[in-house]
Amino acid sequence: MASSAQEQTLANIVRLRRAENQAPSPEVAEVREDLEEQLGRTAPRSAAARLLGVSHTALNRWIDSGDVPVVITRTGRKEVPIPPLLELHEQIVEQRRRGRRRLHTLEPLMVERRRRAEQIPPPTLPAAGRPPSAPHRTAELRSLAYHRAIAPRLRRAQIEEARRKLARRRKEGRVDPRHAEAWEEAFTLPMAEFRDAITADDERGRDLRQNSPFAGMLSEQERRRVLALGRG
Repeated sequence: MASSAQEQTLANIVRLRRAENQAPSPEVAEVREDLEEQLGRTAPRSAAARLLGVSHTALNRWIDSGDVPVVITRTGRKEVPIPPLLELHEQIVEQRRRGRRRLHTLEPLMVERRRRAEQIPPPTLPAAGRPPSAPHRTAELRSLAYHRAIAPRLRRAQIEEARRKLARRRKEGRVDPRHAEAWEEAFTLPMAEFRDAITADDERGRDLRQNSPFAGMLSEQERRRVLALGRG
């Protein structure tokens, strides 16, 4: 996809996301997700910098500091994942709307994200039956910390998006039908019970977390905090 076409698609994704925030619509969300798929779910750094209103050099500094995530595409390019890019853009727009800042908007956002990341508590697991050398302990700790961090923030719109993501995975054969059915059952729970289910340290909770459709909900700072906590 040519650069100009990429930027136009990204602009359309931003408009659709804005429409979703103003009036949630499954149809609009599906169109937005399809456009993200067309982009490969990432945006070139030049396009990301323009969307955020910063220079390419400034964006690269935030990337180098670990505050903005990048992924390596199939062509070997470092690009910014679309979900965290949209979240950053929306936070910048909100800051400007409230008249707090017109320039240098990223720095206070990054400071606040680091502060929130430090507040994620270490996950604890019972020692019985799972010694420190257990092969999957690190992944289990990280997954538990991740879901305990996102659970209080979950809203119905995010659960519906996770449901659509799960349905797409199932259609493409990328998830075991048994795991998909377990999540579908969990999705019907009242919000408080749903939060408890995905953060429970029991067999059901661990099974759900191993096939979670809630990837990408933490900031890069929080994601790094979770990775560090998972080292035990």
